[in-house]
Amino acid sequence: MKKLLVSLLAMIALTANAKVDQKFYIFLCFGQSNMEGAARPEAVDKENVDPRFKLMAAVDNPELGRKMGEWSTAVPPLCRPNTGLTPADYFGREMLKHLPNDVKVGVIHVAIGGIDIRGFMPDSVADYVKRAPNWMKGMLKAYNDNPYERLVTLAKKAQKDGVIKGILLHQGETNSGDPRWAGWVNNVYTHLLKDLNLKAQNVPLLAGEAVHENRGGICAGMNPAVNDLYKTIPTAHAVSSKSIPCAQDHLHFNAAGYRELGRRYAYVMLPLMGKKIKPEDETHDAEATGDGFGIVASTVVPAAEWPKVNDKGQASFVIHAPKAKEVVLDICSKKYPMERAFDGSWRVTTDPLVAGFHYYFVEIDGFRGTDPNSKSFYGCGREASGIEIPEKPEAAAFYSYNMNVKHGQVRECYYHSGIEQWPRRCYVYTPAEYEENTSKRYPVLYLQHDMGEDETGWHNQGNMAHIMDNAIAEGRAVPMIVVMDYGNCGYSFGAKKGETMQEFGASFTPIMLTELIPYIDKTFRTLSDREHRAMAGLSWGGHETFQTALPNLDKFSHIGSFSGALFGIKEENLDKLYGGVFSDANAFNQKVHTMFMGIGSEENFPCKDIVDMLNKRGIKATYYESPGTHHEWLTWRRCFNEFVQMIFK
Repeated sequence: MKKLLVSLLAMIALTANAKVDQKFYIFLCFGQSNMEGAARPEAVDKENVDPRFKLMAAVDNPELGRKMGEWSTAVPPLCRPNTGLTPADYFGREMLKHLPNDVKVGVIHVAIGGIDIRGFMPDSVADYVKRAPNWMKGMLKAYNDNPYERLVTLAKKAQKDGVIKGILLHQGETNSGDPRWAGWVNNVYTHLLKDLNLKAQNVPLLAGEAVHENRGGICAGMNPAVNDLYKTIPTAHAVSSKSIPCAQDHLHFNAAGYRELGRRYAYVMLPLMGKKIKPEDETHDAEATGDGFGIVASTVVPAAEWPKVNDKGQASFVIHAPKAKEVVLDICSKKYPMERAFDGSWRVTTDPLVAGFHYYFVEIDGFRGTDPNSKSFYGCGREASGIEIPEKPEAAAFYSYNMNVKHGQVRECYYHSGIEQWPRRCYVYTPAEYEENTSKRYPVLYLQHDMGEDETGWHNQGNMAHIMDNAIAEGRAVPMIVVMDYGNCGYSFGAKKGETMQEFGASFTPIMLTELIPYIDKTFRTLSDREHRAMAGLSWGGHETFQTALPNLDKFSHIGSFSGALFGIKEENLDKLYGGVFSDANAFNQKVHTMFMGIGSEENFPCKDIVDMLNKRGIKATYYESPGTHHEWLTWRRCFNEFVQMIFK
């Protein structure tokens, strides 16, 4: 009979143990306001929560249909009604990303904003409740004035369903600077182990740092104690808050900060459970750290932290669009689908991009627009985002701002066009000495933009003023005035119905000859003869330069084309082009002191063939090739830099 009773008891014990899911990992979470959650959960935090992530509610939450002591999907808030996002939210989510699909993660969450660690010590909690401030009494009451007991009671119930694997703590701001804190934490930890029949080696304690000093944390002085906690509790492990974003009070984290802090708890916990994670899993949230993404691009708007460019030429972008279904980055003729992060942002890192300036667009659910993090530039026939992929400083020096040289001015000017019956705008660069030597007159270069761009292009994208300032200061170029006007081609060909290629931008030539040049000569101290007038342009602006200057050599003596859109220049018709200007090489060479044609080495335009053809005819023309560049602003900056060193000398 006695043997039968023993067998029955053994069977009952086995049956009871069979209910415990060994793959249901439970974690106890306690602390003060940063564990309670001081940031409002956003829509993305409540969407697509894996049902394997469970919460055993520590208080009733009728709005969410939760009852104390029952499991539910861990949708925030986890702590109490009207609390915020917590580190536990993204701890659980990140854990599941790295654990097998048959594993569940559960949390029991007890936290009170502002509570002293002694409010969790079994021997002192009653005294602490008596002297607690009035604003805290309601929160304590939610746990029946004993948060420790509530945590232990629920933990014992949870042990019937799964296995407690760890304890998460975020507390210390209230005890900041108190040398007794580590001992008090050990008191709570030891009682939890004893009351729940746990072994320390199986249940580590993870303690998170307060807002870090590099984020201006007002309690950052507590962090050394957090990091030294292992000296008192050998199974304690610190969770870094370095670079994690915080709220304006510099005491609490913001929503992005809680997400990242939660992930970092997971990155500490997973190896302790024998789960190896890849090094890239530990890079944490890019928004929080920026690690590995390089430096902030020079083309961002003030205070923006994205996009960033690394030393490989890769650009990383972050777009905040929490309600979007699809976001795509379009840059350098390639589209990159962006990946959604938990905080509602979309992120992507490009392939290595060639150095220089590039337009790009962001497509959100099919709508093509600009990146609010970057400055806008007029290009591609509309306002576009732009990013500068930096060269090495020595290579970029000629087009970079130099504080050690004198700087000219770029003026925005308006004049009335009788042809168009409309005001027109141009930008005019005057050299640094223009204001100092008021009796001196200067040669003028008329500089044109490309199709789909406007008169702002050379100043904003081309860094024209920096190039001129540096070239003049170094004696490589003579001081000159540079005029940038709208070439009547600020849209893509074909946008105007019925417009032919010959008509596209052609209306600019009479405006320049009869209105712009007279306006400049009247307004500025120019040398107004043909010997001191030049014209150059990039791409379609190069086409306009040839169309305007070559038939009017009585007005121009220096001509430049940078990746020029030049058509029909062949050996058999060379004598007939541009009014037959190439038919007499000697006459041409006497009038044109500079005939310059430049291009990027990666372009497919027959620029060199044209120069070789002209040279064969006896026409003096100079060819320049920008190494390693395509049809882009770096090509044109280099071409411009070469051209201005040749003219007016």
